[in-house]
Amino acid sequence: MREEKVILDSDLAEFYGIGTKRLNEQVKRNRSRFPGDFMFQLTLAEKAEVVANCDHLARLKFSKSLPFAFTEHGALMAANVLSSPQAIEASVLVVRTFVHLRQMQATSSEVAARLTAVEQQLVGHDARIASIIEMLRQLTNTGAMPKRRIGFGPFGQKIES
Repeated sequence: MREEKVILDSDLAEFYGIGTKRLNEQVKRNRSRFPGDFMFQLTLAEKAEVVANCDHLARLKFSKSLPFAFTEHGALMAANVLSSPQAIEASVLVVRTFVHLRQMQATSSEVAARLTAVEQQLVGHDARIASIIEMLRQLTNTGAMPKRRIGFGPFGQKIES
């Protein structure tokens, strides 16, 4: 809806193990915690579209009130204002997930720093290896040295050229 991924109040209430009426009461009591990018109320056209596209929402077709749609931020905020066991569990899980992500980011930064250090060492090693290979080529270059004749001349004299 409106270019956002949303969950309707009835589905969110079911997820948190409470009634839709109770969810909406808590949202109204804590309205300042639900700005427009956290939650919005559907229009008649949007409601008709949702009812037509989602079979499990057919019960909304004859409802007098327009449902609320919660973004992921709004769904989390709803968990924070509700006191059902499922809502509390969801809040705790989200906090643990954020802490874990922060730890992973720190670890990722450390790994990136180590990779940079190894890369810098390898650049230095590459230059040294190239110079060693060049020295070996110079030592094995046979074109610069003249060939010697091997053998003996008359009466045991050594032949050199």
